[in-house]
Amino acid sequence: MTEPRGPVDASRVPRFAGPATFARLPRLDEVSRADVAVVGIPFDSGVSYRPGARFGPAAVREASRLLRPYHPGLDVSPFARLQVADAGDIACNPFDIKEAIATIEAAAQDLSAPGTRLVTIGGDHTIALPLLRVAHRLHGPVALLHFDAHLDTWDTYFGAEYTHGTPFRRAIEEGLLDTEAISHVGTRGPLYCKQDLDDDARMGFGIVTSADVMRRGPDEVAAMLRERIGDRPLYISIDIDVLDPAHAPGTGTPEAGGLTSRELLEILRGLAGCNLVGADVVEVAPAYDHAEITSIAASHVAYDLISLLALKEKP
Repeated sequence: MTEPRGPVDASRVPRFAGPATFARLPRLDEVSRADVAVVGIPFDSGVSYRPGARFGPAAVREASRLLRPYHPGLDVSPFARLQVADAGDIACNPFDIKEAIATIEAAAQDLSAPGTRLVTIGGDHTIALPLLRVAHRLHGPVALLHFDAHLDTWDTYFGAEYTHGTPFRRAIEEGLLDTEAISHVGTRGPLYCKQDLDDDARMGFGIVTSADVMRRGPDEVAAMLRERIGDRPLYISIDIDVLDPAHAPGTGTPEAGGLTSRELLEILRGLAGCNLVGADVVEVAPAYDHAEITSIAASHVAYDLISLLALKEKP
């Protein structure tokens, strides 16, 4: 097996130049195989407030130019241990949500077919449903860690079953998730009614609020989550609005009182050793960002997810 082809060498091509791929990695069509594919889904027709996440994949790729090949926090060089490639974007119908979901599911299935694991950049949170369908097809019911300010378990919104506020209820109804190992992390803010929490408890979700993270700390929270997940196949879905607006202003539905970027990254690093099978980072809306604060945070989150996948492989 050939050695993985990594990012463009920054000592030869400055970071503000070179390819516009994630972390300046090779494109998928430039390598013979990929252990991990970074794929964008520029879709935001499911949003309930501020649009713009369709531009998230491009913004996160641009912000990822500063990523470097060695991760000292996890002691891993993910691009040396794995062949990681940028698979470009999944183009889908911006006017028909059901058709877009079907397109995303089919494209994600094709990308995953050779044994490639996906780290997906959204796009709004609607895209999690088709990605979970593919994960379920490959691994059976999966454990889920859902990092978000919101529950995203509404039944419908304005009568619509498929929005960025409904994917995890649909996933439960379709039997995609292992309900013994599903958790929300970072939730906060006002709800429409207490019934939202009652519904979540009935579905099996555990909840770690942003206040819990503040009081218990990232290490204790990560240990709690690891215990709940066990060795089950794990899917991680991260809405960037899990971060406080001070750390992620460029998102569609910001809520005060969120996690810091440091807390989120430390929780993720505390999940080293879990059986991660796929992940997404969604809801980056660069029109509301400044100084690339949100897209920089999202690019580092995606890098940590790739590093967690790399830790599963023997050196």
